[in-house]
Amino acid sequence: MLKVVIEDTDLLLDLLNTTPVVDGVRTDALEDRDEAARWLGERDLPRSPAAAASARRVRDAIARVVRGEESARTLETFLEGVARVPSVGDDGVRWELRTGAADPFGLRCVLAWAHLRETLPGRLRPCANDDCRLFLVDRSRAGTRRWCSMAACGNRLKARRHHRRAANRDDEG
Repeated sequence: MLKVVIEDTDLLLDLLNTTPVVDGVRTDALEDRDEAARWLGERDLPRSPAAAASARRVRDAIARVVRGEESARTLETFLEGVARVPSVGDDGVRWELRTGAADPFGLRCVLAWAHLRETLPGRLRPCANDDCRLFLVDRSRAGTRRWCSMAACGNRLKARRHHRRAANRDDEG
């Protein structure tokens, strides 16, 4: 039996953000063997090529779901053989998660995604900058955060809009 930390949204966000755009080129921290081993090791995960491949699979599947490119049903594959089983003890009913043959890391990430959907619906989203591949969890009160980083993507997009408006005013005048 595996103890899964459902609240592990930081791990999920870190995983989703392993494909940043650097100098206009999409990168993948889990493609390079050494970089993948470092990333996995920093999170106390196995440093094997199989673990990196598993992380890429679950990352890509969740990213497509969050972007609205695929149905959440595509994540079922990471839940094969998983069951919540009740047991009664002196303190009452306790639920145990039995993982069967499910990939522990994939299961952990899908459960973190499900937890976010339940507790912060619609708050896990891609950055509003189309040139960015990162994701964010909007924990703001109003739920209006749009960019992974105001300093990078937010300011960049606001500056572009300002320059376009200024150019349009110059064309009109």
